[in-house]
Amino acid sequence: MGKLSVELCGIRLDNPVIPASGTFGFGYEFAELYDINCLGTISIKGTTREPRFGNPTPRIAECASGMLNSVGLQNPGVEKVINEELPKLRKCFHKPIMANVSGFSVEDYVYTCEKFDGVEDIGWIELNISCPNVHGGGMSFGTSAKDAAEVTRAVKKATKKPVIVKLTPNVTSITDIAKAVEDAGADGLSLINTLLGMRIDLRTKKPVLANRTGGLSGPAVFPVALRMVYDVSRAVKIPVVGMGGISCAEDALEMMLAGAAAVEVGAANLTDPFACKKIIDDLPAAMEKYNITLN
Repeated sequence: MGKLSVELCGIRLDNPVIPASGTFGFGYEFAELYDINCLGTISIKGTTREPRFGNPTPRIAECASGMLNSVGLQNPGVEKVINEELPKLRKCFHKPIMANVSGFSVEDYVYTCEKFDGVEDIGWIELNISCPNVHGGGMSFGTSAKDAAEVTRAVKKATKKPVIVKLTPNVTSITDIAKAVEDAGADGLSLINTLLGMRIDLRTKKPVLANRTGGLSGPAVFPVALRMVYDVSRAVKIPVVGMGGISCAEDALEMMLAGAAAVEVGAANLTDPFACKKIIDDLPAAMEKYNITLN
């Protein structure tokens, strides 16, 4: 393994860079642009028990140093993901894959995780209890330590895969949620998901997004994400995957100095489809410049 190699929940990655769920499709779409095997792994599009059309449009809005999205977990459902999407990815990506799972009840999470548990190519399950763009699930689990622990505990019984719980920043104390999830058996944590925000159209005098609010991502959230990763990584003993506004190699290193074992790159993929590849290519020089090692 090279100097970029890191370990995440017992599985070795060639490098710490992971495209974040919801910003990289199911991965194979980007294989038309470059060899995606250069990536550490891929967190595939958020998957639910049943197919979801997502929220009504408009559901994307630009803002200074970032964007708002209210896509609403649009996906074909776990059966089609396993039977149709993953075979396409396997043809062009030959590493363990991170499945991102969302739900609207504990039973939903358990069902979907059980399905992924039987898929050999799935290395980790990223349990999304932090999506701010759906009602009656998603973030509602992640804002309560008790509920977050409950769903974590249930999923851990349903799968032998390492479970990485994705946390919301839209709470008073993210460390309390992190510790509750760790106590419930989580193998790792990923943070942060998007910050809840909105925009108003001055011409119509109404919210820009049909769902009124959406999740803020992009460079604007990086300092918030960095602070939360720093706090959480010092409050728990399990590994933390840091994300939120990372757009260059220096951002990735800063996040890892804050305590992240690996990083996910999200909104940057939507403005530059080569963002992850560029970060990986630039990491060695940045590490040398600042005398930083990952191991």
